[in-house]
Amino acid sequence: TPENFANIPGLGVQGTVDGHAVLVGRPRLLTDAGIPLPPELAAALAEAEERGRTAVAVGWDGAARGVLAVADAVKEGSAAAVAELRALGLRPVLLTGDNRAVAEAVAREVGIEEVHAEVLPEEKMAVVQGLQAEGRSVAMAGDGVNDAAALATADLGLAMGTGTDAAIEASDLTLIRGDLKVTADAIRLSRRTLSTIRGNLFWAFGYNVAALPLAASGLLNPMIAGAAMAFSSVFVVTNSLRLRAFT
Repeated sequence: TPENFANIPGLGVQGTVDGHAVLVGRPRLLTDAGIPLPPELAAALAEAEERGRTAVAVGWDGAARGVLAVADAVKEGSAAAVAELRALGLRPVLLTGDNRAVAEAVAREVGIEEVHAEVLPEEKMAVVQGLQAEGRSVAMAGDGVNDAAALATADLGLAMGTGTDAAIEASDLTLIRGDLKVTADAIRLSRRTLSTIRGNLFWAFGYNVAALPLAASGLLNPMIAGAAMAFSSVFVVTNSLRLRAFT
């Protein structure tokens, strides 16, 4: 169990294990601590990145000790989920702290063209703000601590329920399943809900605007007016219940 554990946002972690000061994370984490990578580890790091893997540098007691190569497995259905988001008229963008080779390999696999790689948490937030400055509405989906700032900045923050508490707290909406397709479902349901609200308001206002002059001029029997108002309420409720059939 590490002591003095600390998370360095966007870079990695540090702590003391059995009396040894340990650093684990991006190569920059060791560089910032004044620990250079020896030639053999630098070569291993470059090889890992060329193969589209995330390279994690490990060092302790003031020296670099190894490089771990981690491969992200793209979830089944992610490509289909991205295609569905495009079908909804959305422009998917990949924001990640991973190196560019890994990010672009994953992006190609799922069908995303715009990639922002090797970005720190505050840089993710800056990308979101940049899109908003262009007049765009931004929905951000994330599950990690490094996504929290961007989730809070986006017009709609979507946190995966399988993610960290920080991401869930910063988001507007928590998706129970860690499936990207649920993001598209949530947006489709939101649009259907807004459309239903608009429809209800249109018919309710139209109903009253048409009936009020008739009632005021005495051309509408009070019994019929009461029945018409009750029908208006029933219509609105029944129309809203159609959302229960959403799939």
